Amino acid sequence: MDIKTIARENFVRILALISLVIGLGDAARLLGVSGGQQDPMQALGVTGFVLLAILALTRLFAAVGLWISSSWGGVLVIGATLLEYILLLVHSPHIHISTLGLLVRTVVFVGILGLLILRYRHNRAHVHD
Repeated sequence: MDIKTIARENFVRILALISLVIGLGDAARLLGVSGGQQDPMQALGVTGFVLLAILALTRLFAAVGLWISSSWGGVLVIGATLLEYILLLVHSPHIHISTLGLLVRTVVFVGILGLLILRYRHNRAHVHD
């Protein structure tokens, strides 16, 4: 195993841990841990609650996929992040992301996208070998 492979695997594991923390944070909001005395279903509404549940589960599954170095983990992260970006762009009242949260999601998104592009280019270069 060479240094590049070890560095890439460590980078993917770090991204998996970040995705896990984001997913657990969303799950905590679903359970009402950070919302005070207010019921999460009332605070978020049914649509917001369902969207947050989908995003939390997607991030948690993506973290597992990234940890085991599976490409579907990266695809799940990209899908969840794109959904969050779309909801932010249409000014959906169901999504609330802080500036720091958006920055972290963007870093993970760019990192995963870069890794998927590098994997695609590597596989494409070795097709004709």
